[in-house]
Amino acid sequence: MIQLIPGLQSTASALNAERIRMEVVSQNIANANTTRGIDGKPFQRRQVVFETVLSNQQQGDLPGSGVQLLHVARIDKDQRPPRLIYSPGHPDANPQTGMVEVPDINIHEEMADMITSSRAFEANLAVAKTSRNLAQQTLSIGKR
Repeated sequence: MIQLIPGLQSTASALNAERIRMEVVSQNIANANTTRGIDGKPFQRRQVVFETVLSNQQQGDLPGSGVQLLHVARIDKDQRPPRLIYSPGHPDANPQTGMVEVPDINIHEEMADMITSSRAFEANLAVAKTSRNLAQQTLSIGKR
């Protein structure tokens, strides 16, 4: 089968992966001060791990013409221990020391990740729009 827009599959997979990455980063930002989760422990920062997959259709394609797709392999919890802050009036404070465990989430690092992910999303969206325009121009050649 002839694909009119050949890079659209890889672009779509990259858009989906970056969308998931932005969701995870926004969850990290939203839970930066969550001292007690469902398990009773402070929230742990999460990171998205990507993997690329070379999709090779066995339909007589030329060698090296497979589509490279980007997938989210897994979402890992960061292993950094929680920070301790002194807040004796906090409901989750240790009664003896007055210390509270809070997630070790750096908002500046999260915002940098969000900007990086947003720019990658925008770049892939531009590729999809350009591919669509090229396909439309290719089809218009036959109309003349």
